[in-house]
Amino acid sequence: MKAVQIVKPGELHIIEMEKPVIDETNNVLIRMTAAGICGSDRGIYHGTNAAATYPRVIGHEMVGVVEEVGPGVSRVKPGDRVIVDQVTACGTCYACRKGRPNVCGNLKVRGVHIDGGYRQWMAVPENDCYLLPDHISDVDAVLIEPTTIAIQCCARAEIEAEDTVLIMGAGALGSRILSVVKLHHPAKIIVADIDDAKLEAALKNGADAVIRSDREDVAQRAKELTDGYGPTLCIDAACVKGSLLSLLQAAGNAGRVMTMGFSTSPDEINQFVITSKELDVRGSRLQNRRFGEAVELVKNHAIDLSGEVSHTFSYLDAQAAFDFADNHANEVRKIVLTFDTEESK
Repeated sequence: MKAVQIVKPGELHIIEMEKPVIDETNNVLIRMTAAGICGSDRGIYHGTNAAATYPRVIGHEMVGVVEEVGPGVSRVKPGDRVIVDQVTACGTCYACRKGRPNVCGNLKVRGVHIDGGYRQWMAVPENDCYLLPDHISDVDAVLIEPTTIAIQCCARAEIEAEDTVLIMGAGALGSRILSVVKLHHPAKIIVADIDDAKLEAALKNGADAVIRSDREDVAQRAKELTDGYGPTLCIDAACVKGSLLSLLQAAGNAGRVMTMGFSTSPDEINQFVITSKELDVRGSRLQNRRFGEAVELVKNHAIDLSGEVSHTFSYLDAQAAFDFADNHANEVRKIVLTFDTEESK
């Protein structure tokens, strides 16, 4: 079978690899139909994702059709459309015992530490498969995975109705966070970004106010929009140089600031801005068994994923897709790689 492999940073190849077979553990064989390109996938390609190992078949936003199941499998059957959980954990370390397998001490993420979904077939345990609602396309269903990331972030943030929320970044991740934040009915939602079209979309999708972050002082404007206090919850969905400090400066006293980035590049942070306001700075990584919740939200039409995918490419044109993402950043909301049905037979 064919797969997309990052051999080393900056070097992407379409390779031939052996088609997987099911066994006692990986007892469901899936024919892939769609897989998203995430910012972390681009980080692996460019060598800026500190968690990645090489060479690696990447892709952790994975949708496909069940082709074969092993004995005793009851959760799915051949022909079912599914999305695959990307997290694998040991189940015994401190984090796992505390119910946080998404930060397992022996964490293996599909597409990061072990091979992921940019290939024609993959075999996984049945418990990592989640049935897709009939009304959603395979391409749009890719966005269920970033929705789980948004659900995890809001859970870690302990969002409440009295919160005023500032989301930095209105791309694929920021828009998913906005959709989940809305479900908590906070007092106000502010979105900051450098792209007018994305800010217009944020207003259309429920933001109360927007900030053009490359033209306005984010901290000052956020305080103006919150009666001088500052947002009580700030979420960094941009994860670029300076974004965290801007949110720390913007946050109101006793507020929370959520970090989600994986960059190891040095950035400016000072203790005074955290200590003086007694801020809680919390990381949010991956998701902690959130797929069932995300699928239910989609199934019940509480969240609409349509219209979020801006571009699709064949997985065989993965190089062109990554180049396009690099060269047309302002045009891209979400790129999805698709797998030709006839080719996979």
